[in-house]
Amino acid sequence: MEILLDGERREVPTGSRLGDLLPERDERFSVAVIRPALEEDVAESQEVRFVTSAGDMVVEMADPAFTARLFRPGLAEDLRLHWQDRYAAAFGPFESSIRPARTPGRYERGDVILGCGGYDPSNSYLIFARMRHSADYGAPADGGVIGRVISGRGLLDRLGEGDRVIKVERILRRADRSHVIVTRDAEFPLEDGMQIISYVEAEVQGFGADGIDTNTARSVEHFLLSIKDGRFRVDRSSSTHILDTHLVPAKVPMEFSGPRLEGTITARTSGKASGAIYIYTQGVSASPAHTVVGRVVHGLELVRFAGKDDLIAIRADPERFDLVGLALPEAEAVAARRGVTLVADATDGDRVVVDQTPATTLEVLAAGEVRVATQPAENVITIKLDEAAAPRTVTIFREVTGLKHRAVGKMPLVFMFEDVFLFKPKIAKGVGIIPENTPTGEVPAYTLAMTNDSRRGAGMVGIRTTPNAEFGPTSEPLTGTNVIGKVIDAGNLAGMREGATVYVREVK
Repeated sequence: MEILLDGERREVPTGSRLGDLLPERDERFSVAVIRPALEEDVAESQEVRFVTSAGDMVVEMADPAFTARLFRPGLAEDLRLHWQDRYAAAFGPFESSIRPARTPGRYERGDVILGCGGYDPSNSYLIFARMRHSADYGAPADGGVIGRVISGRGLLDRLGEGDRVIKVERILRRADRSHVIVTRDAEFPLEDGMQIISYVEAEVQGFGADGIDTNTARSVEHFLLSIKDGRFRVDRSSSTHILDTHLVPAKVPMEFSGPRLEGTITARTSGKASGAIYIYTQGVSASPAHTVVGRVVHGLELVRFAGKDDLIAIRADPERFDLVGLALPEAEAVAARRGVTLVADATDGDRVVVDQTPATTLEVLAAGEVRVATQPAENVITIKLDEAAAPRTVTIFREVTGLKHRAVGKMPLVFMFEDVFLFKPKIAKGVGIIPENTPTGEVPAYTLAMTNDSRRGAGMVGIRTTPNAEFGPTSEPLTGTNVIGKVIDAGNLAGMREGATVYVREVK
């Protein structure tokens, strides 16, 4: 059987299952399975897949008349790469009925342009824009943009001499749910001609072949933080978007307002859902409460059909540049791999990165240099948090220590006595610490806990180096103690002193 897996054609034995095709897939992630559809079922779709010798691209066509022409017999045979430069790649020639205006047009990366050579319509081309630029392509007065690449945009940079369009085919719209199943079932049976979309790929706002624009650096960093584990959790699915709220609430600056076209990714900047990430499945107008942080370049079909509680595998270009929490040699290796010069405040002994400047990915990549602050490894306490048992308290702890945004947080050590270490992070007024995961028996040594609102010392964080069946790590009764995790490298506590800032590194 022939299966189209994320734009690549694969041959699999008859009777194969989804798990056979994707043996290393994390079975928590959903994939979209698109069954072959009859032509009459999708005749109204204006989205077409260009199957080329270098890979596949999905184009949203703006001109229904030309879309129909794409399916006339023989046209695909004429679509060979005829010329290319850094700005565009042109396929053809073929005959069209356009009227060239003999004036330059302005184009964005991913635009598909109908133009002609020598202002002769019988010598027409489909031109794919590789970057933002102005040019005279013998196009009509409106610029000749007949569509835009909405998936597989990275292929624009890989097209080369000898490449051609093999086939042009329609793809399904969101409404065609009778042909699409979103599943996690590894035993799902495959059929000949199926399309499988297993992940979503995004291109962030401000990052492209024509350079890096740091004006969106902070909002883009929030998006990259949201997907740092390679997953997008669908907390809501509507007719226009899917939504991930796991970082809500969060402060995100308004940096780039624009129309929320299909495939656009935004972060909400105000309201109860501030910090939520939206991916749009239908175009809507711009909003002062949404800043654009990226766009989907692969996997839009999976986005369209995903439902509430689906977990989607997602990746972004560029990947987040975050050295915090790494041992200095590891940080140096990451920086070297990504072509960034690293400058450390100290290099003696075993050190851990606790901060970096610039703080955002786009600023680091634009500068080509990053400065890091480090601490001796013995000054950093490694902890493991139990989010499943105490989700609300763990969320508060991450927020007040900075672990929500980085792998290393910090808090002041305010008191030490006998076997107890007490910390007092700054917690905003009105934050409720409800009793959660309170122990009922002996609390093991090196348990990490926070005092809940039933006691006057609410918000105090504590570690006890010996087990105790009467009092928790913050020296409060067990009913006033929320257990949130444990200390991994207990030996590092010995070197701590009252009044010091203690760094904590979270491991999963």
